[in-house]
Amino acid sequence: FLETTAYFCMKPKMGEKEVSPHSFFSIWHEFSSDFKDFWKKENKLILQERVKEAEEVCRQKKGKSLYNIRPKHDSGIVSKICSN
Repeated sequence: FLETTAYFCMKPKMGEKEVSPHSFFSIWHEFSSDFKDFWKKENKLILQERVKEAEEVCRQKKGKSLYNIRPKHDSGIVSKICSN
């Protein structure tokens, strides 16, 4: 515990000799809860962006036809009989 508090450069409060676990973990709890809230908001924004991109791709695919329609060429027997 003492190595961890030294790593994060925590100093004891006025009148205390060492950093107490309560003071360290109260700060850590605030940090982790804030981080969790930001993480959720960021994930929500990313999800919304991906949904918009997917909807745009669907709109683009619907706009294009999946098959091409070519005009029919008269090359059968009926067309040869009718033209004579």
